Amino acid sequence: MTDYDITQISVGGQRIGIVGLKPVFEEVARDFTGRPDEEIKAELMARLGKSNYIVPKVKDAYEAAFFREYKKFIGEPMPEDPAGQTQIKVLGPGCPECDRLERDLMAVMSELNLPADLEHVRDVKEIACYGVMGSPALVINGKVVAVGRVPSKSQLKEWLKTVSKK
Repeated sequence: MTDYDITQISVGGQRIGIVGLKPVFEEVARDFTGRPDEEIKAELMARLGKSNYIVPKVKDAYEAAFFREYKKFIGEPMPEDPAGQTQIKVLGPGCPECDRLERDLMAVMSELNLPADLEHVRDVKEIACYGVMGSPALVINGKVVAVGRVPSKSQLKEWLKTVSKK
């Protein structure tokens, strides 16, 4: 692990950079498969607490975030951070179509005045966790809504209006 191995995750609705997340997930997945969730949560907190400052009064939010991200890492679907705003992810390596989808989303979010967390996921392993086989793909609040195409701006508006009303 290098000092630059930082992954952004949502903790209590805030984007937080976590050092060493993926190597810890790999170790815990290897060593703790089949163990109870509470044991896995405790191990994630113990290992990640060594290289990250975890604010004591929001320890539970960190634990929930680590566990949620861990479950996604091992391929089990988990909802995004319920305390946060709308979570939007563009999945793709950064091809022109992926970049166009990201730009279109920014334009629609601006037009709708929609506060949301937009992330472009380029890491192949992280994309694989969503089970998509084409790019670009669009994930809104943990649900894959489009794969292999750039939806029209009107379709994006419809989807984002629906999630913003919840």
